[in-house]
This record gives sequence, C-alpha cells and structure tokens, in this order.
Amino acid sequence: MDFEKNIFSFLHYLNVIKNVSKHTLRNYKIDLFHFQKILIEKILKEEKINLALITKWTIREYLTFLHEEKFKTRSIMRKTSTIKSFFRYLIKEKKIKINPLDDIESLKREKALPNFINYEQVMHLFNMCDADTYLGLRDRAIMELFYSSGLRLSELVSLNREDFDESSNLLNIFGKGKKQRIVPITKTASDVVKKYLYSSERNKKTEEHYDEMDKKAIFLNKWGKRISSRSVDRNFKRYLLKSGLYEKITPHAIRHTIATH
Repeated sequence: MDFEKNIFSFLHYLNVIKNVSKHTLRNYKIDLFHFQKILIEKILKEEKINLALITKWTIREYLTFLHEEKFKTRSIMRKTSTIKSFFRYLIKEKKIKINPLDDIESLKREKALPNFINYEQVMHLFNMCDADTYLGLRDRAIMELFYSSGLRLSELVSLNREDFDESSNLLNIFGKGKKQRIVPITKTASDVVKKYLYSSERNKKTEEHYDEMDKKAIFLNKWGKRISSRSVDRNFKRYLLKSGLYEKITPHAIRHTIATH
C-alpha cells in the first residue's frame, strides 16, 4: 500500500473508530499531506514514498525544514504529534515495526533544533573518512562542503561540475524556489573537492565502485551515478557510529555550526 493510501486509511480510522471531531480530522489531514509533500519535494525527492526509508534522520530534516520556514512552535508541535500518531497507527496495523519518532527525545525541550558542535568534534568526525580511498575522499569532500558552505543536503547532492568555480572557490547554487545564489567555500574544501573530481579512480571500475556514469554530477554513488540524499544520510550515520558521536550530531548540525565557528 502506498503512502497516500496509508494516510487515507489512518484518517478513516480516526473518523470511524476514534470518532474524532471534524476540526481534528481536518488538522490531521492537513499535517499529513504537508509531510508527504515535503518528503516528495524536498527530502526523499521520490513520488512513491517507501515507509522503510523514513528514519529519525528523515524526521529531523523535516522538523528543521519547518524551523527554517518560520513555522510557529505550536504548529510544529502539532505536526509532530500528528506524524507520531500516524506511525503508531502503522505499527498497530503491522505496516512498520519501529516508529521513527520514538528515537527523537524531548521534542518540546529541543524544539527540533540541530545540536551545535565544537571544532574538535568536527575534525574528529572528518577524520573518520579514509581519504586515501576514492569513496572515503568523496565523503570527506561532502563533509568539508557542509562545514564550509552551510548548504542544504538537497543542494549539495544536486551540485554539478558547472556549478563549481574552481579558480574562485565559489559555488553557484539554485535553492528554494529556484533562487540563485553564489556561495564561497574555503580553500580546504575546494582542494578536497578538486582532488575527488580529478581522482584517477573516478574513471575506473573497481571492486569498490563503478566508473563515472553521470558526467555532470560532482558527487557520485558507488554505481557511478549521482549520489542521493539518502545515501549521504546513511554514510553519515556510519561515520557517526564509528566516531562515537552518534545521537549528538546530524548533517544539519554541521551546516548550522558554521555560524558559531
């Protein structure tokens, strides 16, 4: 059953079994379809949403999006409560086994804001990437760009070669509403990205990765195609576990930390 059908199934359950008011039902519907819209357009970027792909990191990215769009705290808390109830229903119906919001503690206190991290923690995390390998170099470049530029995850994975001005260390970014902006990056980040782009491994097929298939994209997955936000998220979680900083840092924490360093 697809995501939208699950929403209608849940709304039917609220209306018939729980007998909620029309006003409450309307709010649930608004919140859930807004969540679906942002997943499709901003986060997962796929028309068909696989429930198994929605993790606590997906929820955190959605909550951060709400904050960045200046949603009021009361509205964010309501949407969070709606989504949590929806996933509880899916568990009850045995559609999923884990509620991704159960791992997000004290939403009221945290207000879903990303944690800030110090410079030593950033460097410790970066050093988890084995830059002597092609894929490790890619991951180090991705982290350096997050820290250097404050790009959104969706903007980073959308970067093309033509968006990178190597001589001036500038990125040409098309953000929300296709608004264009120029983003400066550090020489360190620029050097790592260039090292990755011009690595001889990029055009080789090895046991670890395929050769370059997408000639436009800067960041590629192991199959040689443009890397997805989900893949970056998965790799990020792996490095967090390795670093011992798990639960303390999200990709957005690196992005927002630049304002304090």
